[in-house]
Amino acid sequence: MDYLERVKKVHGEGGYGSQGYKYDWKIEEAKKNILRTHTTAVSARMLYKLAQGKFKPVKYFSIDRVFRNETLDATHLAEFHQIEGVVADYDLTLGDLIGVLHQFFSKLGIKRLRFKPAYNPYTEPSMEVFSYHEGLKKWVEVGNSGVFRPEMLRPMGLPEDVSVIAWGLSLERPTMIKYGIDNIRDLIGHKVDLQMVYDNPLCRLDKETKQ
Repeated sequence: MDYLERVKKVHGEGGYGSQGYKYDWKIEEAKKNILRTHTTAVSARMLYKLAQGKFKPVKYFSIDRVFRNETLDATHLAEFHQIEGVVADYDLTLGDLIGVLHQFFSKLGIKRLRFKPAYNPYTEPSMEVFSYHEGLKKWVEVGNSGVFRPEMLRPMGLPEDVSVIAWGLSLERPTMIKYGIDNIRDLIGHKVDLQMVYDNPLCRLDKETKQ
């Protein structure tokens, strides 16, 4: 319960450099079941578990389904899969996050990236990640990212010199870019071409050619 009390105090009064949200945080509200819009709750649970012992640098990854109040179109779904990555280490910076994102997306075969400042309630600084879609001839948002705020990490018990960088992306949009698919509804939902599924391999892993 000490952790919950620290979370409640940060939300209501602030702390660790934050002024808080100035509202009365209630456990009854936090326990309500909703369709989740992102998987950050999974990362928070793992980071809290990490903080309960002697800290050591870690990397966490998860893939799960999320839900959004979206109008369906060529690049938007109301239900899709989110991939989340988290790195916890000493003195990580925004530069580390940008470098990791370039490496991460390059492994998916996506080289052209742009970053735009964004707002997230749990990260600061935060960035949206865009990649160029040759078929649509435009930059498409493929993910969101940021450095977790101290007021999220310190109540867990993580040391003050530990930083956590994180990013989340849909599984479907990078797949569109990698395979040149122009409509995201061709990948998931009732409009999927089953013949395309039958004709293509389950997955494709690209290996770097060694000289």
